[in-house]
Amino acid sequence: MRLFETERLIVRQITKKDLRELTQILSDPDVMRYSVGGVCDEQATSRFIDWCLESYSSRGVGPWALVEKGTDDLVGFCGIGPEPVGNTEEFNLGYRLASRFWNRGLATEAAEGVLGYAFEMTSIESVVVIIEPEHTASLRVAGKAGFSEYADLEFHGRPVRLYRMNKQGWNALHNDGMRTYFRHQ
Repeated sequence: MRLFETERLIVRQITKKDLRELTQILSDPDVMRYSVGGVCDEQATSRFIDWCLESYSSRGVGPWALVEKGTDDLVGFCGIGPEPVGNTEEFNLGYRLASRFWNRGLATEAAEGVLGYAFEMTSIESVVVIIEPEHTASLRVAGKAGFSEYADLEFHGRPVRLYRMNKQGWNALHNDGMRTYFRHQ
């Protein structure tokens, strides 16, 4: 099911039909370098897809497939999903793109689209992003998407930065002229 589009991407729910292509992406050690779960084989990717489908059903959100306009190639995923952080359940922004799509601004485009969708089309009031300080590419994406202040904490035994954006902060960024890629279908 198509949710929305951005300038260069179609954003839709992940389905079981994505298993082969998504496994190729999630089995790449470079793509999964900062993943707490590590590299995924086909079984792990199938479990991830099942979790996405459950998240859509129970929460209305989850990691969504990113499809390149014009080619229909699966770029990767971006979305928000429930994540236990300490004693609190947060909505965590996550993204993974096939390495051949890196350095083209697609992760930022997807993150902005997902945040726009979350804050404009759902009742979600706050989104976090959890990033290891060494993951400079992801830090840049988060900064370009509007995340700025963070707290240092430990997550799955790793030191991370937890950034937070709320609906009011999102609206303030966009009222000040920050561009948005989100276009609802």
